[in-house]
Amino acid sequence: MKVAIVGATGAVGREMKALLAERGFPVDELRLLASARSVGAQVDGLTVQEATPEAFEDIDLALFSASSDVARELAPAARDRGALVIDNSSAFRADPACPLVVPEINAETLDAQNGIVANPNCSTILLAMALAPLRKLAAIRRVIVCSYQAVSGAGAAAIDELRSQEAAEAAGNSPVADVFPAVIAHNVMPWVGDFGADGYSVEETKIRDELRRILEQPDLPVAATCVRVPVWRAHAEAIHVELDQPVDPASAADAFRHAPGIVLHEKDFPTPRDAAGKDPVHIGRIRADRAFDPGLALWCVMDQLRKGAALNAIQIAESVLGVAARAS
Repeated sequence: MKVAIVGATGAVGREMKALLAERGFPVDELRLLASARSVGAQVDGLTVQEATPEAFEDIDLALFSASSDVARELAPAARDRGALVIDNSSAFRADPACPLVVPEINAETLDAQNGIVANPNCSTILLAMALAPLRKLAAIRRVIVCSYQAVSGAGAAAIDELRSQEAAEAAGNSPVADVFPAVIAHNVMPWVGDFGADGYSVEETKIRDELRRILEQPDLPVAATCVRVPVWRAHAEAIHVELDQPVDPASAADAFRHAPGIVLHEKDFPTPRDAAGKDPVHIGRIRADRAFDPGLALWCVMDQLRKGAALNAIQIAESVLGVAARAS
């Protein structure tokens, strides 16, 4: 099988390359693609080529981790040349012709794929993974979520900015903000993407729209507040969900205990350090909600570069192509 990674020099692209090897994905040829400025760069001994329509000749699987503009230009070109495209941008997430998939939840929608499959936003994946097991116990009526998102979700430049700001403060100098609108070192900011006319950020709107599509509840009330925090890796979410009938925390815990892709923390609570570099979603602090009755409150953590991006994309490819992952 010939596989191409678009955006191969970025954080998610590198994670995709590593996970293909970790999971034993049958790669006979791996083609690393990126923008013209990265051509000739070396990634683990492989030379990066320019991402052009012609670069997808003979490619069976194209994993995209580039901008929406790049995806809109090149994903159809890759598909038309016979590749299965799995796109990590927002370019196709609202397109009814392109399934929006978290394999543990709605893999059956892949039967209708036309060559391009959309990978959901990382924060949406975490929220959907936490809510899906509860739907087996009761219908979901309403969701309020606050996310606490690591800087690596904004790319390598954001990681460098946090490092440089921490170093500046340690040296007694004033930190400089460039990637983010405010200093992120030793700080938090309720900004993950620009704000719309309604006051909600791009990320907050993505969570609502994408969750509705994944859960097939187009009118589900969802309110999100997304916060950037000075953490290197792994996002966290505090979730409050209203249900149509009572579900006690013990029953919810049992559902999470048996759900694929989830690690239940029964005697402690998960933190980003617990999830960083690991595949599962970590869930803890399950309790009756004090505002929604009936309802539940819970705390969830996930490595957004793995399950939130690269891993979910590769799981989609495994589902479509019938590839069995190597046991971890």
